[in-house]
Order: sequence, then C-alpha cells, then structure tokens
Amino acid sequence: MAMQTQIEQKLAALTPDVLHVENESHMHNVPANAETHFKVTLVSDNFDGMMPVKRHQQIYALLADELSGPVHALALHLYTPKEWQAREGVRPNSPNCRGSGQ
Repeated sequence: MAMQTQIEQKLAALTPDVLHVENESHMHNVPANAETHFKVTLVSDNFDGMMPVKRHQQIYALLADELSGPVHALALHLYTPKEWQAREGVRPNSPNCRGSGQ
C-alpha cells in the first residue's frame, strides 16, 4: 500500500470534513518515487477547543509507525471547520527545499 494511502486511512479516524495528504518528496533531495515528505491538511470538529500543539500531538500519535520509519517530514495544517471557513479553504504553500536543487 502506498504511504499516502496509509496515512489517509489512519487520519480518517478523525472524521475529517477535509483531508488532503500530499506527497512532497519530489520537492526534496531524495530518490525518485520516494515517500518520505508529506503535507497534511485536515479539517475536523475533533479539533474544537484544542490548542495547535495538542492537535499535532494527536496526529503524531496516529502516525507513530510511519514517523518512526519511512516518513521523514510531515507538514501539518490542522483546522476546525470554523477556522477553515475563515481561511476560505486556503492553506499555506510549502517552501522550496534548500537541498532539492530547485
């Protein structure tokens, strides 16, 4: 199973309104077809009343196996539905990797 699919399946436990998992490995200095760098945008009612650090800790706990091995980097953009609406459904772009040659 592809790492992206595995991450999506595990994060589905949070019953997200929005879930985007993007493999950004191609933006980094890694072998072709690597699955090591991911960006997650997740919108869920589960984050209501939760500080950002607690949201991140919840994701880290769900993805502990992936983060202990194949996944090297995980950019997290975690919002409540109200926060997502206030952002008009826009999340930050990832910066260029300094080691990617781009």
